[in-house]
Amino acid sequence: MKAVILAAGKGTRLRPLTFTRPKPLLEILNISILEHNLSQLNGLVKEVVLIVGYLGEEIYQKIGPKFGNLKIKYLWQKRINGTGTAAKTSYPLLEDKFLLLNGDDLYFKEDLKNLLKKFPAMLCQKIANPQNFGVILAKGKRIIKIEEKPKKAISDLVNTGAYFLPKKIFDFKIKKSKRGEYEFTDYLKLFIEKEKLNLVLAKNWLPIVYPWDLFLANQKIFEREKTRIEGKIEEGVKIFGKVIIEKGSLVRSGTYILGPVFIGKNCLIGPNSFLRENTVIGDNCRIGQGVEIKNSIIGSGTKIAHLSYVGDSILGRECNIGGGTIFANLRLDEKEVKVLINDKLINSSRKKLGAILGDRVKIGVHCSLMPGTTIGPEAFVGPHLIVKGNILSGEKYFGK
Repeated sequence: MKAVILAAGKGTRLRPLTFTRPKPLLEILNISILEHNLSQLNGLVKEVVLIVGYLGEEIYQKIGPKFGNLKIKYLWQKRINGTGTAAKTSYPLLEDKFLLLNGDDLYFKEDLKNLLKKFPAMLCQKIANPQNFGVILAKGKRIIKIEEKPKKAISDLVNTGAYFLPKKIFDFKIKKSKRGEYEFTDYLKLFIEKEKLNLVLAKNWLPIVYPWDLFLANQKIFEREKTRIEGKIEEGVKIFGKVIIEKGSLVRSGTYILGPVFIGKNCLIGPNSFLRENTVIGDNCRIGQGVEIKNSIIGSGTKIAHLSYVGDSILGRECNIGGGTIFANLRLDEKEVKVLINDKLINSSRKKLGAILGDRVKIGVHCSLMPGTTIGPEAFVGPHLIVKGNILSGEKYFGK
């Protein structure tokens, strides 16, 4: 049997991270979302069809023609006009039954095994904010209604984007939605009018919609890991809680690590740095003397100079942060932090949220980045500035 993974979209709600990366290649504990999902499929199916489009070449270069025991085939969605079109692209390669997954959410083998025990079936999960997803109404174990992002939720069950379906679902004819796209859920709505669609409850699905969703994903994946120290630790380093320090990394004297903390390969940490709970540092990073990092994601190749503070923030790959820079993470009025994404102000529902930086951003010395600031890839921020709002990709910002 084959699995199909939809990996063609632009992931605009995850900007500025996805200006330079396809959404499925965003990383959780240094492993891309796509690699995680492929590892969960290993042993369940023999072949995976990846539907790619936006920056699809990067996906091919990362994954190649084989992953573990899985054979990987690629199909390009030439027109990015909806999940319905993306899924149907796989039609010529499908057998009678197929597994379908979103390429940008995290799934787990136990849930996928349970999904494959029912046919046809949809994987669903109960959540606290169902109105932000496709909401499911079920009668017993049968799905009877699907409603996309309703103003008032009809239940607390939502669609996880994972299905075990017959190929004939594509025999239905669908029209463009109000968004001007062909939606895969419209195939499902027509299908449940004629056929039975079974409900399977997920335990561990993790949707990645906005950049700050990566925080929870890192925490949940870390819960499944054990302490592993393969790098070098100098005398005078204090470590408490669960940590992973990969090969080639050096943690210098006086550094205090309060886990859970992940440090990738070939990093240099300290001396006298403070890494606090839920910090994830990618490969080849340099964290300077006296730097404090708390609940943040630091992309591979990033350098953070001495005496900086990074709180509840996400930094892309190969950023360069000048000494004494502060990533503020709490509003004085203690209200939830809002972030400008795609020209819309989005409530993160988080009281603590710092800045989100794309790849290769440069920040001058002694800057202060206010909560909810976003900075696009390749941007440069001059020294001694207070920065808030949105700075565009490639912009040179010297204050206003």
